[in-house]
Amino acid sequence: MAEKKKYLLRLDASLYNALAKWAADDLRSVNAQIEYVLSDAVKRASRMPEGGSPQSSTQPHSKNP
Repeated sequence: MAEKKKYLLRLDASLYNALAKWAADDLRSVNAQIEYVLSDAVKRASRMPEGGSPQSSTQPHSKNP
């Protein structure tokens, strides 16, 4: 598994609550949900470097996009 960087992130309480609910719906931790959302955004923007693809374990569990 690739090494993960530690990064402190401050979020607005309402944003955190929305992410926490989404994470619970997808059976993930809030941290894993944030990583999933960021990875998806980077891929959609075609900004992921060659060979830098995150592991497939970040796939959503729920049927709701």
